[in-house]
Amino acid sequence: MKRKLLSCLVLIMLLLNPCLFAAEEIIYNENSIDIQAVETSDKPRYPDYAKMYVGEDKHEKFNRKMFNLNSGLNKYIARPVHIIWSSVMPKFGIERIQDAYNNIEYPKRLVSSIIQRDGQAVKAETLRFLTNTTLGLGGLFDPADRIFKIKPTNENMEQALGKCKLHSGSYLVMPGLHSCTPRSLCGRALEAALDPAVYLASPIVSIVKAGLMINRTSYMQPLAEMIENTYADPYDIHKKLFGLENYIRNENLDRQDWLIAEKQLVEEGHPEMAEKLIEKIGLTGAAANITSSSLEEILPLSKPENFANITPDIVLNGYNPQTPVVDSMRTALFENPEINKSMWNELSIWNRSFAKRIRTGKIGITDNRDNYKFKYILQKDKAAPIVILYPSIGEGAGAHHSIVFAKFFYDHGYSVIMQGSHFHWEFVKSMPEGYSPGIPTKDAEKIKLVTTKILENLHKKYEIEPSKKVVVGTSFGAMATLFLADMENKNNTLNISKYIAISPPIELKYALEQLDKNSNEFDKSSDEVKQKTAVTAAKIMQLYQLKDAGDLKFEQLPFTDEEGKMITTFILRQKLSDLVFTIENVQKNQKTDIYEKINNMSYQDYAEKYLGINKWSDKGEKFLKDNASLFALSDYFSSNNNYKIFHSLDDYFVNKTQISKLKDFTGKNLICLNCGAHLGFLYRKEFEEALKKEL
Repeated sequence: MKRKLLSCLVLIMLLLNPCLFAAEEIIYNENSIDIQAVETSDKPRYPDYAKMYVGEDKHEKFNRKMFNLNSGLNKYIARPVHIIWSSVMPKFGIERIQDAYNNIEYPKRLVSSIIQRDGQAVKAETLRFLTNTTLGLGGLFDPADRIFKIKPTNENMEQALGKCKLHSGSYLVMPGLHSCTPRSLCGRALEAALDPAVYLASPIVSIVKAGLMINRTSYMQPLAEMIENTYADPYDIHKKLFGLENYIRNENLDRQDWLIAEKQLVEEGHPEMAEKLIEKIGLTGAAANITSSSLEEILPLSKPENFANITPDIVLNGYNPQTPVVDSMRTALFENPEINKSMWNELSIWNRSFAKRIRTGKIGITDNRDNYKFKYILQKDKAAPIVILYPSIGEGAGAHHSIVFAKFFYDHGYSVIMQGSHFHWEFVKSMPEGYSPGIPTKDAEKIKLVTTKILENLHKKYEIEPSKKVVVGTSFGAMATLFLADMENKNNTLNISKYIAISPPIELKYALEQLDKNSNEFDKSSDEVKQKTAVTAAKIMQLYQLKDAGDLKFEQLPFTDEEGKMITTFILRQKLSDLVFTIENVQKNQKTDIYEKINNMSYQDYAEKYLGINKWSDKGEKFLKDNASLFALSDYFSSNNNYKIFHSLDDYFVNKTQISKLKDFTGKNLICLNCGAHLGFLYRKEFEEALKKEL
């Protein structure tokens, strides 16, 4: 379930937040930044999700050391075993063994349900066990779900102990366990007692149990690797996921069908059915607050009006916009099932899916700093044209959307280089100490240096001589793309043929204000946000399961505007958290109070503390116009034709005045879509065809 939860968050992840920088007296010094602590308070400005779901981390120093030990054991002992196992057993076999293992665990779910006096769960689990044991050939298959639609309840003994009012206790990391509590340890002990194999001592039984354990734990390896490569502080994200998962389980939020009402309303457009549907599925708690009026928030809104001097170049027919924030989340629909298509598990050495064929390279940028990692996939033709991807803010080189883009360009004959965002913690760790990203004119210099070194590295290693080079950027990466274009126009060293910018912020000051505004709008009352966040996460999980099973039949997403803001805030603040954690050079094996500061830090505070940019003023306005606004590139836009900008007219990081003014400079090089908000149009065929034309 943890893997499902994280995967959902990654799939929903918006490549949207491109804003970071405000101003008054500009005291930017590349080698000297103000790292003055942000004032903390008993009630943080932004939710502390880890504390919210697991409480005070009383044993943090011990826990971090145990976490690092477990990570090392997993990397050097468990993972090689799992790779061997996944290379021997095809994915189909692993899935069948896992289904059988789940079926064998029926006693623990049954006893847990009985203790909780949950007759519905007792009935469901018993029917599932009987059905899968007979029709499912001993549990190798799951006809109970696939044919009879009897969903698993996923009950465990910790939930039973919680129902008996046993307090969970402090968060712990124990050898072999990344996350637990005293109550969850007691639950595991009781579950072990319910396992018949515990009472059978023989070499054959031991071998079978070991095989089952290897099979089951192999499912966690992709998650572990994803966390290691995505987050600056894996311990913190593990803690958040553990706490959120436990809360969802113990509140039985995973057993509510959150999508029935929303899905039917989206498909049929009948808000008057809300009350009847709510009664039908028996929603309780926070879900009972869903009413006809609140459900109307997810129904199509009117399409944005055309601007006075702009007619959309691309019309997305049948898009049916919701709210700009929720529409932006449709970027999660930007997918290609072929990228992971393989009969082998993700860990297998035989897996030759597109995603597994992408290689990782390393280059040195600065002495005594970490090497910078990038991704690439090359055509056999050494003269093949090449695309260089600059992703959205905070995305790493292996971001999912970058892989989808890579498949698109590779299929059209391009080699592809995937760089990470310069607002990503790994980029910062490779730069000179004291570097903080956020000023486009300064960032473009660093990005150009990295791109130059990558091209030199690949030329030396593979003797590539690209016939054409194209840079493609999204969101904050799109703004970097255009500043690089202006820099190359003045001093051409990379020989880029074309620059494609998708949804760039036009003025970072305005975009920053919108980002912080969205973060501040939803209710931060601890009890309210705890329940609402968990309900929203449960919705995401159910959407992911539908998507995974190929049953996601509707484009619109079943989220209110408030839920959309909660999701985007969680994701974007996590990116900010990773960056500040890295800039402050926090030691991963030591207790830290950095999160008390981060949870009181807005993006504007980041600009003050790490960029030396203080409050708004006339002087600051001029600095931003010169260094953080696309209008500063007006000469380049007016005199060149080697770029294209894609923007939707309802992107909430820009306004009508900005779009109209940009159109004056760029003319036909600005391609406007009638809707799609911020990157919420990537998955549409109309955009894909337009992008194809640019190649």
